[in-house]
Amino acid sequence: MTTVADMIIDSLHRLGVRTVWGVVGDALNPLTDAIRRNPDMRWIGVRHEEAGAFAAGAQAQVSGTLGVCMGTVGPGSIHLLNGLYDAKKSQAPVLAICGQVPTPEIGSDYFQEIDNDLLFTDVAGFRATVTSAAQMPRLLSQAVNAAYAGPGVAVLTLPGDVGEMEMPADAGRPQFVTARPVPHPDPQVLEDAVTLLEEASNVTILAGIGAAAAKDELLALAGKLSAPMVLTIKGKGLEENNPFEVGQSGLIGNPASKTAFDGADVLLMVGTDFPYPEWLPKVPTIQIDVKAEHIGRRTPVQVGLVADAAVGVRSLTARVTAKPGTGHLDKAREHYADWRERQQALLGGGKGSLPGRILARARRPFENPSGRIRPELLADVVDRVAAPDAVITTDTGMSTVWASRFLRMRGNRQLVGSFGLGSMANAMPQALGIQALDTGREVVSLSGDGGLTMLLGDLITAVVEQLPVRVVVFNNGRLGMVKLEQEQVGLPEFGTVLTNPDLAAVARSLGWSSWRVEKAEDLEEITRKAFATPGPVLLDVLTNPDEISLPPQVTSDKAWGFAIAKVKETLESPA
Repeated sequence: MTTVADMIIDSLHRLGVRTVWGVVGDALNPLTDAIRRNPDMRWIGVRHEEAGAFAAGAQAQVSGTLGVCMGTVGPGSIHLLNGLYDAKKSQAPVLAICGQVPTPEIGSDYFQEIDNDLLFTDVAGFRATVTSAAQMPRLLSQAVNAAYAGPGVAVLTLPGDVGEMEMPADAGRPQFVTARPVPHPDPQVLEDAVTLLEEASNVTILAGIGAAAAKDELLALAGKLSAPMVLTIKGKGLEENNPFEVGQSGLIGNPASKTAFDGADVLLMVGTDFPYPEWLPKVPTIQIDVKAEHIGRRTPVQVGLVADAAVGVRSLTARVTAKPGTGHLDKAREHYADWRERQQALLGGGKGSLPGRILARARRPFENPSGRIRPELLADVVDRVAAPDAVITTDTGMSTVWASRFLRMRGNRQLVGSFGLGSMANAMPQALGIQALDTGREVVSLSGDGGLTMLLGDLITAVVEQLPVRVVVFNNGRLGMVKLEQEQVGLPEFGTVLTNPDLAAVARSLGWSSWRVEKAEDLEEITRKAFATPGPVLLDVLTNPDEISLPPQVTSDKAWGFAIAKVKETLESPA
């Protein structure tokens, strides 16, 4: 006898799914038992369903294949929401299977009953509740195909009694469509884009994750246009061996990106849904994206090319003529090199230019009077120690700032974070998910102390499942980004101080190898030792909470607000 649950798990196995994340519960029992009986499938029981959803979403981002998580009736399904929203915002194909009360009780306000189809309306492109075996495998096909087509989230709700039902003999097998068509640009629209580029004196490119597979094409086009290339944080993988890149824009960016934007008379956006229009130049804009609904939703666009990034960029390169001058590119690149020199000076040890080192020494008594470890130094050490093919996850907030500025995506490195949703607590569970795909590949989580402690229980999951992740904690005793936001508008820091345990001791008690690092001179040696240690490893690094992270453009009101906040904090602090 083949049950509905058997059919679902067997079908997902044929699709290539090997891990399912969740917390067991009564309505899921038919499904988890089917997983138990399949030797190639792995149930990973997390301590919080949110962690399972983050893990499944991260797997989908890194592999491009379906991630699967489960939540049982009511609260178990609700707990999936935050991780699923992250998958939606990251355009990751994820299937969530949710338990439901027995079908005779649906609609009776039964114990733990919630309306999953209503609950997941905003997060899932497809939602359905299975009420009979005859609906399968059609609903499973629709759910998986919708997740891939988005790509995004699909939710299938399964009452426990339906999971146990026998499948009809003539039910057939689900038909999964995992390939997506490669859209080509409209010829007339392409010519409009070429005309705009030909008329421009200075072009700047903004490239995102959608251009990840089009690096060679982008470099060729940037070369013909002599165009500096600003990269989104998701597009950071395009930076290595790229003579046109000038780093990131936005709050995590640098002044060179502003130079590149300010000097442009045409902006070319490729594969990006960069969400901060206030940072973009007000110039004629060409946008290339596979999704028509993304065209023009961040900034007004003169030409919108609905096309695969590689195809669209290659088509432009073949048609535009090379621009003779490189002044725009040279200016942006010079500013970028100067800024990177100043950043290196913050690391100490004689790094960076002489003016940068002088500025770093001048800042030290104000920013770091207690001499705690600079977060910049920690990010730099991780960059030098981590493997060239490491996958690095980063918590939202200051961890992302330091990753943006000091990590280089050399080799086959990948960077994953909650870059669309901006959730706390994402880095560690995402690292678990990615590590479960390949225990031989190095996976590093750059966690904030606030983010790590929010889902601290799932450190246990790494031990139980023997996942050798490296968790590096920027432990500044603060919600650092919130602190910075308060001070920029002149408010004194309030509500951001965290009272943390010894996180290394906590991890050690859970079965991790762990170290607590308090001195800068010990940091690199301990980091190298930790990264060479088998099994899950945690580094609890005490970093400076008052580090100043300046955006590309510091307006006078923000500078004055920061000064006022510091005065207030000094006056209000206990003697």
